[in-house]
Amino acid sequence: MTTISAEDRRLTLISATVVFALSSMSTTVVATAMPRIVAELSGLHLYAWVTTAYMLASTVSVPIWGKLGDIIGRKSVLLTGACIFLAGAWLSGLAGEFGRLPLLGGGMTQLIASRTIQGLGGGALFTTALAIVADIYGPRERAKFSGVFGSIFAVFSLIGPVVGGFFTDHGTVQLFGHVIAGWRWVFYLNVPFAIPALLLIFFRMPSLPVRGGGKIDYLGAILMVAAFVPLLIALSWGGHNFPWLSPVIIGLFIFGFAALAVFILVERAVWDPILPLAMFRNRTFSSANIALFFFGMNFTSLSIFLPLFMQVGLGASATRSGLTMLPLMLGMVVASNAVGQIVSRTGRLKPFMVGAGALVFTGVALLCLIDPNTSPLGIAWRLAIIGIGIGPSQNLLQLAIQNSAEAHQMGIATASTQFTRQIGQTVGVALFAAILTTSLSVELARHAPQPGAARQIDLGDLQRLALARQDRMARGKAPIAEAASEQALADSFAVAIRHGLWFNLSALSLGILFMTLTPTAPLSYRRGALQLPDEET
Repeated sequence: MTTISAEDRRLTLISATVVFALSSMSTTVVATAMPRIVAELSGLHLYAWVTTAYMLASTVSVPIWGKLGDIIGRKSVLLTGACIFLAGAWLSGLAGEFGRLPLLGGGMTQLIASRTIQGLGGGALFTTALAIVADIYGPRERAKFSGVFGSIFAVFSLIGPVVGGFFTDHGTVQLFGHVIAGWRWVFYLNVPFAIPALLLIFFRMPSLPVRGGGKIDYLGAILMVAAFVPLLIALSWGGHNFPWLSPVIIGLFIFGFAALAVFILVERAVWDPILPLAMFRNRTFSSANIALFFFGMNFTSLSIFLPLFMQVGLGASATRSGLTMLPLMLGMVVASNAVGQIVSRTGRLKPFMVGAGALVFTGVALLCLIDPNTSPLGIAWRLAIIGIGIGPSQNLLQLAIQNSAEAHQMGIATASTQFTRQIGQTVGVALFAAILTTSLSVELARHAPQPGAARQIDLGDLQRLALARQDRMARGKAPIAEAASEQALADSFAVAIRHGLWFNLSALSLGILFMTLTPTAPLSYRRGALQLPDEET
């Protein structure tokens, strides 16, 4: 049995924490910088691809990195992923600095290509950091750190836009006669944090034991990418870039599902598949992953659409709507750590997991009661309830999967939790947006002064409505006709957001059902793959 000193264990944990934090923040950090980036690099029609490219690359690569970690070792995968992540971040910061480039084109296409590279590395950082914790700590100790990592994910995901906005507004500097735009530091700031973590990993992290003898399932990896990239693009584009029933969206779905069918056939036939289908015969693995899918549908859609409702429907400022989301983060941080400590002491998962799920359901049910007269404070305390539940529920589902997995499949088991959660987030946002925009179009048509005056709106229209409402509020009291129009908009948006929340509540019901069906063995005190030396235990 490989041993590890207490100091090396702590340094390994710190390094994994740093790279996990960087990966958590990288998805959201560009949100507030995008208007400035588009203004400088041009390419407004490519706006959404800067985030979509990162998300696609990260999501589809997670299972591949997890499997590679099981075959060749976590340390090699983490170092490789960190180098790819840093290269992508640095190239993103350089996008457009040298004008148009062969093959890559202008600044926006350069940025999209670089974000794709960064996303590939980010997928490795996220899943490998969690798998390393499972390797070096036993189930009881792992419960504590699942809460810590859940808190890190919540904090860095939500402060990402704040960090991006700060550097975009205040980070422009002149060095050696060359002006470096502030938004570029959004990508460069990864470097000073990641390099020390890389050095610690390289010099102090022991090589974790590997299964050995496995082969990389190249065909399975290619088919996985061929299946899920079109499906995720279709979900991202549907109802926004193209109508849901357009030939483009339908074609993407057909191609994706066809590739998925071939992928399943190949994985059943090969000796060492990239995603062992036999793992789905494990009831804990399958039920918990399905539950994670449905819980993932809720978190991101709430984070995206509730601030929009507060700005368009309630007339709150962008700053105030952002502050209203803080209780969600605080609830996740406090509850994730507290429940992790309790589970670590008791070794029991199921009661806390189901109880946390019930709290999420209660919070979303209470959100279904909001109307145009609900204050931001009234939304904030409901979000606090959701945060208290959603942090522990997702962490404990992941812990249950890890606790049920064989040691040689810990990487792919951990990767599956992130993969299903991210797929759920994409599906949830797409369906919530479709319900919201369709319902809002119908409600606005009822208030339209003339038949046919209203039309089907999309998310771009909602963003413009939010900006227009902020502009009218800045001018002071609106004329009577304009005030009546704003009241109609507020009433319509309240109905539409409730329809979306009812959909979330239905998804949560399924999530709690599969959570309840998930078998959970008590957590043991057995150590991870790496042990402390006898004299230190």
